[in-house]
Amino acid sequence: MKRHLKLAVLCASVAATLASTHVFARDTVAEYPVADALQSEPGKVGDDIPLYFAGQNHPAVVKSMGEFATNKKTNAFGKSDETACKHVFLSAVIELQERARKEGGNAVINIKSNYRNEIRESATQYTCGAGAVIAGVALKGDVVTLRK
Repeated sequence: MKRHLKLAVLCASVAATLASTHVFARDTVAEYPVADALQSEPGKVGDDIPLYFAGQNHPAVVKSMGEFATNKKTNAFGKSDETACKHVFLSAVIELQERARKEGGNAVINIKSNYRNEIRESATQYTCGAGAVIAGVALKGDVVTLRK
């Protein structure tokens, strides 16, 4: 009898551990507004390298330096998914701007989400994956020189 009770307690412990592990492995993929994220931390994103998301009109391209990707992660512990996603989105667009400066471009165009290699094109929304402790945004964009 004691052996059966010990076995039942052991099974319950294993089940509880597996259930709690599943909670920590959460990966909620959602879309958030680009405009809200860009305005969430004023002054963080430079205004010297314009950002044009998929489908947005922009001046004529004079020179293309190629498509570049970024995949940024941030600590999401204790933050709402939206707050963590806004922060990591800004890190991703800042990296694209830095790449444009490095390549000699003056803009990043055709920016699209590339979360888990699933391309989502939108001029108004970006994709973010958020879990219990990490949030991530992956973007692709074309670094170019635009006609002034």
